[in-house]
Amino acid sequence: MEDGVSGSSGKMATDQQDAQNAIQREILIGIRVTAQLTQTQLSQKLGHPQSYVSKYEAGQRKLTLIEVREIALCCGVSLLDFVAQFEQELKLSEG
Repeated sequence: MEDGVSGSSGKMATDQQDAQNAIQREILIGIRVTAQLTQTQLSQKLGHPQSYVSKYEAGQRKLTLIEVREIALCCGVSLLDFVAQFEQELKLSEG
């Protein structure tokens, strides 16, 4: 029975992380679009191939905090503003 309980809470944690990752992706896409950058243009600013942007926007690649900061800055958004927007969206999603 203990396995069922830990498995259940593990699933909830994974679901919560998936939801948070989706919010992060939505914000990153939004700031790129607001900055009027294509995936190719952003990837050039970052010094990565276009597939780098495509993969994290599609949820196929996780990002470090340092990478999120670099992406945000390339889109004209500070890390603090990104985090504030993330927290706001997180609160809205939690109802």
